[in-house]
Amino acid sequence: MDLRFGDGKPTDEERAAVDALLGPPESSWAGADRGGTDTADLRWARGGREARDRRDQLLPALHALNDRVGWISEGALDYVCRRLTVPPAEAYGVATFYAMFSVRPRPATVLHVCTDLACTAAGADELSAAVAARLGPENGVRIERSPCLGLCERAPAALVVRAGEPSCPTPEGSPAPPAPEGASARPAFEDEAVQAESGGPGAAAPGDGGGTSRSSEAENGGGKERRGRPTLHATAVCAPATPDTAVHAATTPESAPTEPAAHTAAPQTGSPALTPTTPTTRPTPPTPLILLRRIGTTDPTSLDDYRAHGGYTALRRAFALGPAGVIREVTDAGLVGRGGAAFPTGRKWQATAAQPDHPHHLVCNADESEPGTFKDRVLMEGDPYALVEAMTIAAYATGAHQGHLYLRGEYPRALARLTHAVRQARTRGLLGDDVLGQGYAFDIEIRRGAGAYICGEETALFNSIEGRRGEPRSKPPFPVEKGLFGKPTVENNVETLVNVLPILTMGAEAYAAIGTPASTGPKLFCVSGTVARPGVYELPFGATLGELLALSCVRGNLRAVLLGGAAGGFVRPDELDLPLTFEGTREAGTTLGSGVVMAFDDTVPLPRLLLRIAEFFRDESCGQCVPCRVGTVRQEEALHRIVDRTGADAAPDIALLREVGRAMRDASICGLGQTAWNAVESAIDRLGAYR
Repeated sequence: MDLRFGDGKPTDEERAAVDALLGPPESSWAGADRGGTDTADLRWARGGREARDRRDQLLPALHALNDRVGWISEGALDYVCRRLTVPPAEAYGVATFYAMFSVRPRPATVLHVCTDLACTAAGADELSAAVAARLGPENGVRIERSPCLGLCERAPAALVVRAGEPSCPTPEGSPAPPAPEGASARPAFEDEAVQAESGGPGAAAPGDGGGTSRSSEAENGGGKERRGRPTLHATAVCAPATPDTAVHAATTPESAPTEPAAHTAAPQTGSPALTPTTPTTRPTPPTPLILLRRIGTTDPTSLDDYRAHGGYTALRRAFALGPAGVIREVTDAGLVGRGGAAFPTGRKWQATAAQPDHPHHLVCNADESEPGTFKDRVLMEGDPYALVEAMTIAAYATGAHQGHLYLRGEYPRALARLTHAVRQARTRGLLGDDVLGQGYAFDIEIRRGAGAYICGEETALFNSIEGRRGEPRSKPPFPVEKGLFGKPTVENNVETLVNVLPILTMGAEAYAAIGTPASTGPKLFCVSGTVARPGVYELPFGATLGELLALSCVRGNLRAVLLGGAAGGFVRPDELDLPLTFEGTREAGTTLGSGVVMAFDDTVPLPRLLLRIAEFFRDESCGQCVPCRVGTVRQEEALHRIVDRTGADAAPDIALLREVGRAMRDASICGLGQTAWNAVESAIDRLGAYR
């Protein structure tokens, strides 16, 4: 791919997918059909500055092509570049950055089999091999080994994505068809999912129109069913997956079994008084749920039901307090970020609100890609209106009028639920030009990620939204000064934002009384691995690791517990009295991270688990800085060499691992490289791996 346009031409199908998102081209220069046009139309370029201002539509346009055709051809990419005035080389760099896209022909149906930590321990490798023996390109299915799909409580997991035409779009302004609790993402939701990419009312669904795909019929099904009906874009989640259910979902995603309801991933919602079953830890007194209280009791598709259960009470109090009052409450409550950095939320909001440069932006980071993390998915699927309300409060407090919700591309049901929630809130005056009649304007745009762990880093996420490669930026300037589109930006993850609601309804003092003085409030923990009740658990900060594992019924022969996911660290079975607080884990030489707790028994081969972690970081490194780009590769190579070695045979490579790990930690530009060695180091020093 060069800086100049190539000779490839888009098919009618590809052109229709892009035009449905961006609108028809106004000139031949922008890609309109040159047949019969005035030759003067080609003598000058018009609207270049306006097109460049739409550079942020590059990622949605790539999604539109991928959703419709299944891959991104050179001709289609050239057409997008002309429409947005983006150099082809830059667009190619973006298209090849994300794992969910392909610039080479592939079948229309892709089966993503998760092979990350929890799924590997649950037999993902065997599942992948069994499915590969029964399916292949001749069946119109591409099988891809995938990093964590955020379905760890139902491991092993698989996700099916079938390219095709979108379903009949729902007219804007009319209620979208609700996603019934317990239903998986079906073609009925696809219009919502795709319209979310346009970021505004009245957007047409990408892909309306006919045409023939560039790839062969064997590769993509020809874009049509055998009976002449068009193939519809569809997704299906299969978890826990077996060879039979995965094959069925891949061949007929529209008839795959429905996903379990969101509340099944939160065991406490069915029994809030769950008590520990392991006698070695003290009993945990039942406490009322705060963050999970509506999940399983409220219809996630009904705005009226949400309001009947206390919804929008917090927003009304926010308007009564005023922006400064809201920030003061959040600061007094002691809320810190729940994504792992634990930065004080009130301080971040105050710094953004004080910036004289406008407009301000609010970004919700819903791209939870840390292996073992799925709490945000449960919140978005089970209580989507809570996130919409929380984003509105955060924007009001920081002076933002536009919110951007960046959602990971592997969450089809969360996308459908949130799109429906945003649409309903807009229709009912809870988003738009006059929120609740208070004269405050705010709206939310949903953007889909496309499979890049690095985009969980805030500045990489900004670049992704802006239509660039998701590479972290150097700091300073910090996002509160120059963030998204170069303007002051506040960025929080889903759990952090949802915590704002109880702060305003309970009051800062009551909220701060929960937990410990340094770690206030409730915390969500994602428990998976060798436990009988995996899922999302809500506990006050200060509960011990042993209490949490007792709630989830950890099985015998516990070998190790991984805290914080792949970027975290291991602890031993004799350290279960560890308090689950940011300060407690820091004093113990480990990390709480985003709340991942993965238990492994002695049947899980630890060296191979460490190798999978190293492979993950090698794959997810953006390659921008040398310490991370080279270090993650060297780390994986060394772990490959010693996977079956111990003692003196492994000593030279362990010494090399320490040297490489220190270099990555000290010199990498962002947290990915700085934490890529953490889990391996803790396994060597704490668990005695390779002795």
